Formats: sequence, C-alpha cells, structure tokens
Amino acid sequence: MDISQEDERDQGQDHDHVIVVAGDQGEGEGEETTRDGSVDWNGRPCLRAKSGGWPAGLLILLNQALATMAVNGVSINLVTFMRVVMQLDNANAAKHVSNWSGTTYVFSIVGAIIADSYWGRYKSCIIFQLIFLAGLVELSISSYFFLHNFSCKSESGDTKTCRTPSAAEIAIFYAAIYKIALGNGAYQPTNTTFGADQFDEEHTREKRSKTAFYGYFFVANNLGSLVAVTFLTYMEDQGSWAAAFVISAAAALLGLLLFAAGTKRFRHFMPCGNPAATVGNVFVAATKKRHLTIPAQVEKLYELDGTHSVNGGKKIAHTPGYRFLDKAAVIEDPSILLPGEQPASRPRRLYTVTQVEQVKCILRLIPIWLCSIIYSTTYSQMSSVFIEQAQAMDNTLNKLTIPAAGIGIFEIIGVTSFVFIYTFCIAKPLSRRSKEPTELQRMGIGLVISTAAMIAAALVERQRLKHAERYRLSVLWQIPQYLLIGASEVFMYVTMTELRQQPDRVAGDGGQPQRGPSRVDTAEPQPGACGQVLLPHRRAQRGRPGPLRAARQEVQGGGEARGGGGGGRRADQVSLLCVYA
Repeated sequence: MDISQEDERDQGQDHDHVIVVAGDQGEGEGEETTRDGSVDWNGRPCLRAKSGGWPAGLLILLNQALATMAVNGVSINLVTFMRVVMQLDNANAAKHVSNWSGTTYVFSIVGAIIADSYWGRYKSCIIFQLIFLAGLVELSISSYFFLHNFSCKSESGDTKTCRTPSAAEIAIFYAAIYKIALGNGAYQPTNTTFGADQFDEEHTREKRSKTAFYGYFFVANNLGSLVAVTFLTYMEDQGSWAAAFVISAAAALLGLLLFAAGTKRFRHFMPCGNPAATVGNVFVAATKKRHLTIPAQVEKLYELDGTHSVNGGKKIAHTPGYRFLDKAAVIEDPSILLPGEQPASRPRRLYTVTQVEQVKCILRLIPIWLCSIIYSTTYSQMSSVFIEQAQAMDNTLNKLTIPAAGIGIFEIIGVTSFVFIYTFCIAKPLSRRSKEPTELQRMGIGLVISTAAMIAAALVERQRLKHAERYRLSVLWQIPQYLLIGASEVFMYVTMTELRQQPDRVAGDGGQPQRGPSRVDTAEPQPGACGQVLLPHRRAQRGRPGPLRAARQEVQGGGEARGGGGGGRRADQVSLLCVYA
C-alpha cells in the first residue's frame, strides 16, 4: 500500500462513518461491515447484511425455547420421579433435586469460563448441547429398560407393588441426569451471550434490536416452559415417563439442528484468555509492589496509547476505590517498556489501568452474585418443595385432575403478566419523570417479592397441616406463591440479563486482540463499566503524546510510542454474568 492509500485510510477513520472492506479481487466492495470486531465462520470481518441480525437471532431463540422445553420436561417432575419410581421419601427426593439443581448452576460457571476464555461461544454451545442431548437419550433409554417396570400405576400404589431399583440401574440414572446438568448448565449462559453477539451495539438499529432480543429470549424461555408444564408433566403424571423423556430428547435434537443451521450466518468473537488468571495476576502484581507509592497523578499509571486497551477492549477511567490494586499499574522502570506494550521481561508485574479497573468491577459485582445465590435458593423450591406440597393437596377441579407440577403454569402467567405491568404501568410513567428504578433497585425489589412468595408458601403449608386430618386443601391455594415467584423473576432474572455493570472484556494475560476492522473513533467519553466513564478516544495526531508517552518523556526525555488500538468490541454481556447462581 503506498503513502497516498495510507493517508486516505487514516482520513477515513477520523470520521464516524461505516468502515468498508473490499476483498482481494474486488469482491464485496462497498458492503458495510460490522463495527464491533466480529468475524464470520472463515475469520473475516462480518458483512452486516449477510451475518447476524434477526435471522441468526431467531434461530437462537427457537433453539432456546426447545432446550428449555427439554430440560424442564425432566426437571419439573424430577422430584416426583424420584419419589414414585426411585422409591425415595419426600426429604431425600427434595435433597437430591436440590443438589442436582445446584450442580447445574456450578456447571454454568464452568461453561461461561470455558466459552469466554478458550473455546469461544459457538464451539461451547455446540459441544455442551451434544452432552445435553446425550444425557437425555441415556435417560430415555434407562427409564424405559431399567426403571419403567418400577413405576406404580398411581401415586397411591394401591394396585401395584413397586420394586426397588438395583445399584447399577440407579447409577445409570444419575449419570444421565448429571450429563443433562453439565450440558444444559454450561450451555445456557453462553447461549444468551452468543445471541447478543449477533447484534452490533455500534450500530443504532442493531443496538435497539439487542435490547429487544433479551426480552424475546425470556419469552422463548417461558414458551418452552409452558409446553413442558402443561403437556409433558401431564404425560409423566400418567406414568408415561419414557415417552416424555423421548419427546424432551427430540426437542433438544431439533434445537441443536436449528442452531447448526445458522453456523455460517452467526457472528463470532475470539476467546481472549482466562479472566480468572488476570484477576489473580493483578493481585499478585499489586502485592509484589506493595512497597511502592501510588503517584498522585493518575496519568503516570501504566496504560496503552491509542484508542483501546489490552485485547481490543475500551479503556476504563481510573476510579478511587480499591487503591491497593492501583500498585499493579505503577511503572517501576520506564526504560524497559516497549512503546505501547506490556514489558516483555516482567509481564506479571505491570498491568494497565483498564485491567486493574476490570478487576475492581468484578469485586464490585461480588455482592450482586451473592444476592443471586440467595434468590436461586428460593427459586429452586418450585421444582422440589412446591411440588411435594401440591402432591399432599387436593388436585382435582370438578372432573379435571391437575398434575402436581402443572400448577407451575401460574409462574409463567406471573412472569408474562408482570413483564407488561412493569413495562407499561411502572417503568414508562416513571421514565417520563426520570425516576425509573436502577438495575440494583429492581433486583432488590425482586428479592423482596421472592421473600413474599416464600411467606405465602409457608402460610399455605400451615393451613394444609391444620386441616390435614379433616380434608385436603385445594392445590389452587398455591397460585399466589407461583405468581409472586413469576413477578420476582421479572425484577431479578431479567434485570441480571440486562446488567451493564461489568467490564467490557475481562481478558486473559496472553489474549490476542480480536480480528476485524478497527473501531470508529469517537471524541466524546463513553459510558463505561461500573458506572464510570471510559477515557476519551485519542486519535493519532502528530506531535500529541498519549498519557504513557508523556510519562516516559517526563522521565526519559522523549521517545516514540505506538498506539495500542486494535479491533475491539463492547461486550455488554459477559457470559459469567448470565450465571444466576
């Protein structure tokens, strides 16, 4: 490329216009590419019209609905299966289901780390869906050949004696359900983020579509749950366990095929190393340099020149909290620094201000994660204690028999109703007065409502025990507790999906910048992670030093610096933040 071509390219990047790339032989010339650094299946910058968007998002939504139907077909009535088929008492059945649910959440953390750090989101979604499908197939086969003969004709068991399963048969069953826990648990948070990846936040229309996608994603979850709660639970209540599990496996297979069909349409982002390693390394560096004094001028702390920080993420402004960690960005010996880069000789003793701020953001998120654990403890009662409570109540309505898990449909009604109630009756009027609740306030409201749901469940149980000797309390008394759980989800789970308090990218120490076109520079500060403001983007103006270059000039008397820009992206949803417990 000659000098005139370089000048034309530099001038083109000084304006907030669409970046255009052309193929080696003129193919695709004039076609708009995404601005967030996403790449296609072949590793090339994505063409906006031929990748991502709603065609890709719709496939992910359908996949999510089918996967939710499949996993709920197992989880909703799992406690009943253990009590009726496995011959466990109520306490042990609830304990095993709670352990299984907790393991699913743990696998969510594992899957999110693997996706963000090593495999990437697409590969992680495919692999974990295959594991999920394998678990469902194994459960279907085992329930038919090994466990089918042990199920009683009715829950009372008055016409048939159940035989206790053997140790080998129990082992096969548990292996199957924990494969389901691994596959579905590790895949769910990644799928949410991968769906959001299909919309470019640097594009106004697609940014609005991304916000809408989160709402539709929650709707897809509830549609899948609706089918499972009504249709599959009825089959299981009639003793057709194997058939219900086969339908769940078929739904998972169809969802996987739909997901695979969008392979060449999807937008991809490269994994950027282990975020946990970065957190540990920043703490180690700060500890090793604990004897150093933090400079009064923030500009003297280490940061890359140019638009972006490490791994192509946006820079984050320095904040006063957790001052001890700032020592990881203190420059001990400026002479060893390569222009705009990490020092090659001691890479784990010096980190950028942005990397330090990312660690601070994670520390500030810990209380939110702890609150999500408390909430999930309440939420998990729907699949265990609530169902056992329903089994001890009168589940007949005239001539209609309501499955114990079927009353859970009111949770879905609660979610759907409160989404509209909050959006149009609460948020919209308050937004006109600029008094709309913040994300943390909404999550606090969700915790309060979930507490009210458990109080309602306790009052129902008290009444049930009080009248147990005379008559069975109607299962319809459970409706308030399910409605309240649904309302709490709107404030808690939906808000956590939209949460924007995380760093742009929690990048690994050795991660590489993302491939793709450079971002469009902006002259204005951008809203950043943890409620802070991102450093203003600096264009490569002749004779104007960046903050690090100025620091080196002050100590060394000058020196040429190279910008640290690269193809970056604003990841407004890190997979780990989709882990609710």
